Amino acid sequence: MKQWLSDRLFILYSIVLALYLFHVFLDNSYLEWTVEILAVPTLLISFYYATRLFQVLGGLFLAAGSLMFLSADTPVHAFPLDLISNMNLLVFLSMLPWINSAAYIGRYEKSIKRLMKVNVRHLGDLYPKSIVTSGTLMTFLNLSAVNLSQGILIDSLKTVKKRIRDRFITRSTIHAYALTMIWSPMEIMVGIVVDATGVSYLSYLPWLLLVSFTVLIIDLYLEKRSFRSIPYKGQGMAHRHKVKKEIYLKMVKLLMVLGLFLVMVMITSHWFQLSFILAVTLVIFPFSFVWSLFMKKAFLFLRVGYKTWRQKTNHLQNFVVLFVSLSIFSSCLNQTEALTWIQYPFIIFQEYPVIILGLILFTYIGLGLFGVHPIATVGVLLEILRPFFEVFNPMGIGVMLIVGALATASSGPYGVVVTMTSINTRQNPYAITITNLPFTLIFGSIGIAAAYLLL
Repeated sequence: MKQWLSDRLFILYSIVLALYLFHVFLDNSYLEWTVEILAVPTLLISFYYATRLFQVLGGLFLAAGSLMFLSADTPVHAFPLDLISNMNLLVFLSMLPWINSAAYIGRYEKSIKRLMKVNVRHLGDLYPKSIVTSGTLMTFLNLSAVNLSQGILIDSLKTVKKRIRDRFITRSTIHAYALTMIWSPMEIMVGIVVDATGVSYLSYLPWLLLVSFTVLIIDLYLEKRSFRSIPYKGQGMAHRHKVKKEIYLKMVKLLMVLGLFLVMVMITSHWFQLSFILAVTLVIFPFSFVWSLFMKKAFLFLRVGYKTWRQKTNHLQNFVVLFVSLSIFSSCLNQTEALTWIQYPFIIFQEYPVIILGLILFTYIGLGLFGVHPIATVGVLLEILRPFFEVFNPMGIGVMLIVGALATASSGPYGVVVTMTSINTRQNPYAITITNLPFTLIFGSIGIAAAYLLL
């Protein structure tokens, strides 16, 4: 029975999320009330199937929110059951598999991954190729590209000592993920901050690209020096020129597709007066379908897309627990004096914005070491920092919130990317944390510098 219900969670999630979307467009109080009621059993069922880490995290948010509410001597009937304030994030996550599937059926990874084996003398040469190919794939394939890139490197580096191979794979793929997703419109952290600060994504984009490019140059310089003494015994010289031409063509196509996607998101957001996250959510499926038509693979897209969507939606329980419990926590936090206590460390350094930016980074790092997901951390930080939007340029704070989250994603021992790498390379996740911590600090420092210029 447990397994039978587990395989059909996507039906429950689809109903609740569809009703939520209708509520957004119709602004109907009965629909809102219905979604609020359905959110309760959805939370309970999801809590049962969630992993232990998210059960603990969700339980802590619910307990902390309840304690704050009770300590405020507020009547029980006034308990804030704001269960759907983060529902847009769940809709966004449920739609991502469709654009992942469109990129997958295009077989972009088949030609791009071959670049790794061309004209490589040592691992110092392989590192930038790995960063570029992995980052290109991650633009659309997201976490799926992490698995794919690591699989390619594990196979290509069989002759390299495991300690060196693990270090190379850990740094190249995770660094590529963080550097790519910091500016990607498909990254949920970007969407959360864009909507919370009220600043246009296009305003953020040049600054996020500047941070990404600056850290990339520093990373390539350091890692090429680190790995250039280790010879690479792979093959692939025979198709050097042919492969390069094909790679560049594929990369240009992907960049054009990404540009068109952003244009459609901006038009949809402006036309329907929607938040950035909801605009991305609505554009994903029709855009992906049209993309598949141009590739002449529409039926394959629908078949692969539905299978992927069903599988991913069926495993949303962790995020349901996180987002719904975070909604309750945020509501309680805003209705009690607890918010001013938590804000105090930031308020006392109000005259020193660099320290505030540093506190944001180290809040991410500190909570990440204890397994707190960056999405949960940014939810709390946004409540703490909201008053500062009136004092400082909110875009500067927003840049730091995005950079801090993605920088920490490369070293948080319980994060999805680190956990995935730990499984693929059979490493202790804390070993990955130690390996990537210098990168996190460099990334965060560049983010602080960029954010400070904006304040």
